[in-house]
Amino acid sequence: MPSILITGASAGIGRATAERFLDAGWQVALLARRADALERLGAGRANALVLPADVTDGAQVDAAFAQAVSAFGRLDVLFNNAGRFGPSGLIDEISLEDWRATVAVNLDGMFLCARAAFRQMRAQSPQGGRIINNGSISAHAPRPGSVAYTSTKHAITGLTKTLALDGRPFDICCGQIDIGNAVTEMTAAMASGVRQADGSLRAEDRMDVSHVADAVFHMAALPLGANVLFTTIMASKMPLVGRG
Repeated sequence: MPSILITGASAGIGRATAERFLDAGWQVALLARRADALERLGAGRANALVLPADVTDGAQVDAAFAQAVSAFGRLDVLFNNAGRFGPSGLIDEISLEDWRATVAVNLDGMFLCARAAFRQMRAQSPQGGRIINNGSISAHAPRPGSVAYTSTKHAITGLTKTLALDGRPFDICCGQIDIGNAVTEMTAAMASGVRQADGSLRAEDRMDVSHVADAVFHMAALPLGANVLFTTIMASKMPLVGRG
């Protein structure tokens, strides 16, 4: 069975994606801070491995990846998904502490997990694997007052491109999925109203999170000779084209 490690697996997109891979028979390592939520997700599934860990802690990340490889024998795919929205406000209203907390999860955490995955995929035999980074619509166009979140998501695009380039000699593919308005706990407020570029508050359409899980599954299941470098999946009527 192929293997995947999913970060941020305890809720939202991570949980839905984990369920998709578990149902398909993959070996799935579930990584998040909330051990109780991971235990509920993995309950009764022999192909689930629960890995409570904080993606901002390098030692915890490395230990979790080592545990996954010990259990599965190799690592075929990383879905680098864990993230947070961060504070909302103009740049002079954002504290350094809040900025650093957002960068720690959205950028440092994705770096640490990608580093651990790349190291394993480069060393294992047969060599290779796939890293899928969760970008965002905000990797293309910001929302008002989102300087911390948007900056990190633009940075993930650079991470994706560099890993796709540096991974070539080792059959390590890297791609990015940019997701807009899936129905999760994090986007609940969008159904009632979210601030637009013109200052107004408007509700935005959302799509079922299962469509995101299906898109990640498609990317992961490709042979290593093919790669989805970037893809965008979004509710058809959400503002992206013409957002501003």
